[in-house]
Amino acid sequence: MAMCVEDGISSFPDHILFHILSFLPIKEAVRTSIISTKWRYLFASISTIKFDGYLMRGLTDRNVDSFKNFVDRLLKFPDQVSLDCFRLNDIVSWNDKDHNFDVSGWICAALCRGVKEIDLDLKNLGDTLPALLFTCHSLVTLKLDAVGSEIKVPSDVCLGNLKTLQLRNSVLFGDSIHRLISNCHVLEDLAFIECGFDNISEVNIQSPSLKRLVLEFDVTEGRYFNFVVVINAPNLVYFQYHAAVAKSYILSTMKSLEKADISIYQFDSIDCETSATHLIQGICNVWSLSLTIDEVIFRTSRLPIFHNLIEFKYLGVGFNGRETWLVEFLHCVPNLKTLTLNFPDDAGTRWKALRMKVPSCLSFHLKEIEISYFDTHMIEMVSYFLDNAMVLEKLIISMAALTWRQKCEAQNKLLQLLKRSKKSLIVILYYCFILWLELISVWFGFV
Repeated sequence: MAMCVEDGISSFPDHILFHILSFLPIKEAVRTSIISTKWRYLFASISTIKFDGYLMRGLTDRNVDSFKNFVDRLLKFPDQVSLDCFRLNDIVSWNDKDHNFDVSGWICAALCRGVKEIDLDLKNLGDTLPALLFTCHSLVTLKLDAVGSEIKVPSDVCLGNLKTLQLRNSVLFGDSIHRLISNCHVLEDLAFIECGFDNISEVNIQSPSLKRLVLEFDVTEGRYFNFVVVINAPNLVYFQYHAAVAKSYILSTMKSLEKADISIYQFDSIDCETSATHLIQGICNVWSLSLTIDEVIFRTSRLPIFHNLIEFKYLGVGFNGRETWLVEFLHCVPNLKTLTLNFPDDAGTRWKALRMKVPSCLSFHLKEIEISYFDTHMIEMVSYFLDNAMVLEKLIISMAALTWRQKCEAQNKLLQLLKRSKKSLIVILYYCFILWLELISVWFGFV
């Protein structure tokens, strides 16, 4: 007599089964329809729908048409539950005159089902984006990667519940940026990545609710930066700016700012020093700063004192005098506790020649230093910090870029410095992909 195996999962309430199916790829979710009559149409009520281009690999024209019809039925089937997430990735690349996918209709169907998150990664959208996308009150997250597309923001835009907006590889016109942001009344996370701005003199970002802002533009396109950047976001917590220096910056006081990641590059067509200085002055309340510059774009004498800064990561790429500039900048950060240096070339250093006043942060507060891309030219830099960082507790050095012979040579030189220093210090040497706490620390009586 055959044993009857009880199906415990099928006894779960439908809303739990919908939630379980939402974690499965759409193909696997559809396959559950053969389990039993109860499961036959459950997949049609899942709250997360994701379609990626890989679903169509190897399909014949007939199968592509079947896929199109399946998506139409799935999204437009009556009496369906609201959607938590709708994602389209690289579907338009399959769209041609033989198939004519109704991408705009799919997006509208998701919007009509009260979708909370829309993630579109599509190329050459043209007029695919429906105006309804910019007036949907259910949307909480909108991510749009639209290579080669122009984003047309309607005059009646209103996204009253949108908290996250990310636009990538898009082109925006005129005052559409300000119109879009000003009508997102609870916006918290905003990102423009590799976007272009045409017929515009000002990038105006004003949002009292904004907490995270990312502006990341292609530095090879200098024409994109002949505009003024205006930011009025008093509750901003994180700010990232990776781009060429803009024509000018007008930044309101960012009293809530905690972390900033700034990578700036200069073009000769504008007064880079004045403009870059205004940018750095605007973030003076930050407590964690990552700064990348390829030239001495601004003088430290024009900078404010960063009283709150306790973490600083500095990447100075291939310009003369970066060591002097760094020591001068350390005078602007009297309470610094952690310093990370990333010099990815072997241009050499001039630390022995420094006869400058020692920054107060080295004397009283700096406890941890990390040096990435270390090579033998940087021994003098290590010596400088060992001599002047009086409360230093940890030194992390990455030698991953060195040959084995160079690593041995560098280690021997470091041994001599540590022996001379006699500081109570943890030394971590990063050789490959593993952090090793060297036994030399014990030999010299260090912690």
